[in-house]
Amino acid sequence: MFARLFSFLLCISAAICMQAGTPKYIFYFIGDGMGLGSVMITEAYNRTILGNDQHLTMLQFPVVGVATSYSANRHITDSSAAGTALSTGHKTNNYMLGMNPDTVPVYSIAKSLKEAGYGVAIATTVTLNDATPSAFYGHAPSRKHYYDIGKGIIDSEYNFFAGYNLLSRNNNKGEETDLYDLIKKAGYKIVWGKDGYESVKNQDKIIMLNKPNRAGHCGFTVDSLGDENFDVPYLTRTCLNHLKKNSPEKFFMMIEGGNIDWIAHANDPGTVKSVLNFDEGIKIAYDFYLQHPDETLIIVTADHNTGGMTFGVRGNKRVTLKNLDYQKVSISMFQDYCKKLQNSEKAIEWNEMKEYLKANLGFYGPIDVEEKDDKAIQEAFNKTFKTKETEEVETLYLSYNKFAEIVFVIFNRYTGIGWTTTGHSGDFTPVYAIGAGAEIFNGLNNNIDLPKKIAKLTGVKF
Repeated sequence: MFARLFSFLLCISAAICMQAGTPKYIFYFIGDGMGLGSVMITEAYNRTILGNDQHLTMLQFPVVGVATSYSANRHITDSSAAGTALSTGHKTNNYMLGMNPDTVPVYSIAKSLKEAGYGVAIATTVTLNDATPSAFYGHAPSRKHYYDIGKGIIDSEYNFFAGYNLLSRNNNKGEETDLYDLIKKAGYKIVWGKDGYESVKNQDKIIMLNKPNRAGHCGFTVDSLGDENFDVPYLTRTCLNHLKKNSPEKFFMMIEGGNIDWIAHANDPGTVKSVLNFDEGIKIAYDFYLQHPDETLIIVTADHNTGGMTFGVRGNKRVTLKNLDYQKVSISMFQDYCKKLQNSEKAIEWNEMKEYLKANLGFYGPIDVEEKDDKAIQEAFNKTFKTKETEEVETLYLSYNKFAEIVFVIFNRYTGIGWTTTGHSGDFTPVYAIGAGAEIFNGLNNNIDLPKKIAKLTGVKF
């Protein structure tokens, strides 16, 4: 009798625990290219330079793990294969999206949650049909099939999308194929900028796009492009407000910090400021969690490491993260400045460039430039602007001249930041979690495990 009663009470207790561990509100943050090294350097900057006595928000989460990132055919993944893994729970080949290696479509946890009645939002600081956001709604044998991928937005019927824009709006077949027109016909409101969203925010299905700028994406944090551009905190807050209004019972959002990847490909130490901005978005989700601790789940991860960013570099006698405060421009914006000068009829003199470097990177001011480095910078300056014999350096998203590369190599070295590649690296990615059921993300994960664990916690068919 007692044994049966004890067993009955145990079952009730287990059922209550299971119900308490079912998340109604799910935040899935993906820092594109955000490796363990970039998180660690950002945390060091946060502690020693900003003087914060609290860790980055993501590092305050009680569940800490790592994930493998390899794809079906490479030790080192690209974003489309990694995005597919993090979204669908399936490995695929590099450059494939939302399909397995045999080109059979595989489907996102976001789709499963939508079918189970969750509101869904997808947001990114880069283009909406770029690799990572596309993996949550699109299917294509190549991530470059932007037009076909973009049409997946229509089939998804998700509540809210936000990003820079859509690539390849037309398929060039002479028929009415403009993606924006097709998406509007499917019932979505397409708006540009923050003020555009304010005019339609009471609608359910919205696509909010960043107003065009010189960057071709929402901009790097270090460049301070202005209030018109979306950043991760704004995207998180807007997604949250929209879903609370249109799907208050339960919702899922994926927020991508896509510009971490772009700036890290260029080996730009401004990566730290992009990771900080990403963490500020996580703080908004964390504040929501504090109001709904038994119903909210936050997962933070990355698709891969970009650049192999490390704290410590050969030939450096000083580690001075304070130098990051003197950086006012990314290497991309610096290259734009150099190109403008190269195309100008008026030749720039070294003293003018010296003043620019002082104002925007701290060189020849708070940062003392060593004699050998001063010589290297001036020689590269003369080749670029005097004898016009400079060469271009190409990375995945950005290109810049040799002068810009030398300046930033020296800036990295003085700051104590090292890089192993301008591509991706194959090391572990971070996993941080808090909330309902978060403990199952602890320890070593395969990246395909993450969406499967979300499905397990929510009980959706996946």
